[in-house]
Amino acid sequence: MAEYRKIYGLGAQFESAAALMKAAEKIRDAGFSKWDVHTPFPVHGMDKAMGLGKSWLSTPVLIGGAIGTLTATLLTFIPSWGIYPMIVHGKPFNWATLPAFFPIMFELTVLFSAFTTVFALLIMNQLPKWYHPVFNWERFSRVTDDGFFIVVEARDAKFSETKTRALLEEVGGSHVTLIHD
Repeated sequence: MAEYRKIYGLGAQFESAAALMKAAEKIRDAGFSKWDVHTPFPVHGMDKAMGLGKSWLSTPVLIGGAIGTLTATLLTFIPSWGIYPMIVHGKPFNWATLPAFFPIMFELTVLFSAFTTVFALLIMNQLPKWYHPVFNWERFSRVTDDGFFIVVEARDAKFSETKTRALLEEVGGSHVTLIHD
């Protein structure tokens, strides 16, 4: 009896980065939303060809930096002005001492922003992911050497095995393969 395996999507290999760029534009124009390109090096202009917008990463990083600044402010002002107000060498313990706390505020802002960046990237990229279905495709091992690939996922609303295969072949894809989960 044959074993049932869930379909992840369709993958196609392309000859060059230029061919992949043209194919990505056509896949984007066809209305697909759940697809990705895989290359051995970054291709300039690929984000635009894929129709990708600005990353949402800046929002959590801004929030993390603001929390870092607020934390530094509270950690310096509360002890210095509230719990243990102390006059040292005639220096005041009011708002005039604010510049003394700038290095601490800067460091905690950078620290919280950095940690927020790392954790937001892990969450946004769904990492750690120990397994990905494209690794079931033998040709995909060339992606780190000289392979250029487009993978259209089956969960895309416009995905149809026959129509998507025809589109990938029409845009110049070779070795169009059904990838199983």
